[in-house]
Amino acid sequence: MLTLFYMNVYTNLAKRSIAYYFKNKKVLPTPDNLPTDLLNHRAGTFVSLHKKGGSLLGCIGTLMPTKNNIAQEIIYNALSAAFADNRFEPLQKDELDDLVVSVDVLSEPQSINSLKDSDVKRYGVIVQTKDGRSGVLLPNLEGINSVEQQIAIACQKASINLQKDQISLFRFTVERHED
Repeated sequence: MLTLFYMNVYTNLAKRSIAYYFKNKKVLPTPDNLPTDLLNHRAGTFVSLHKKGGSLLGCIGTLMPTKNNIAQEIIYNALSAAFADNRFEPLQKDELDDLVVSVDVLSEPQSINSLKDSDVKRYGVIVQTKDGRSGVLLPNLEGINSVEQQIAIACQKASINLQKDQISLFRFTVERHED
């Protein structure tokens, strides 16, 4: 009997990128057999790595596109999440089998003037200061129940003091791909 299963092309690309790097110590060349959305469009992406069962191992992303296409954005952000997220130890090869990946493809950020213009479940938030510091939090994260909480966490990540710093707020949506 033939068993078919669906593997998400976005998360699979992130995993392939990390596995390829462990084996070859080089960045995975962009595969040419990917869907056209990955090869012909540009967008910021976030790659989040979790251990099976929940604990975060790394999360790195770009708010705006920095590469030629979404595929390259995923490949490079997967490597950054695995090896360059300074909050965590670099991923070890023996952790690959228990790796759970999510990939978020971001819309272009929109400026907002009021907390009423946001929704913690639908929109991610960017808090930015005049001196260039910025904190980001993705939408619809477990345990985040209010826009105020979302903004506070984004500020904490960037050492932004809401009482002292003048800020600008932006929102964005994500297309989330999970294992």
